Amino acid sequence: MSFNWKYGLLFLGLLFVEIFIAIVVRDRFIRPFLGDVLVIGLIYCFLKTFLTWNYKLTSLGVLVFAFCIEFAQYFKLANVLGLADNKIASIILGSTFDWLDLLAYLIGFAAILLLEGRQKSLLK
Repeated sequence: MSFNWKYGLLFLGLLFVEIFIAIVVRDRFIRPFLGDVLVIGLIYCFLKTFLTWNYKLTSLGVLVFAFCIEFAQYFKLANVLGLADNKIASIILGSTFDWLDLLAYLIGFAAILLLEGRQKSLLK
């Protein structure tokens, strides 16, 4: 384990953008779709801040995690666990399943692979 400033700063920048979107933006594209694309990068950058794992495996792990959360929403896991009224659990697990969220996650995953792959090829 180490600390990578580049990913740490990217994480903070994405976190700021996500908070800005959540507080200010009230539309039908940026907040619900682009926010989900960016959250994949946010989680990825957080992990890469502290871990030196391979970018392909790390991004795949983030994608699987996001899909699991989305399918937990489909199966109403918060209700099943009796956490529907718990605000923190509702934020983490979410409450509404949407197939478009899965597409947004895939786009975020693809963007990571494209950007990281391009960076790796430039360094060779």
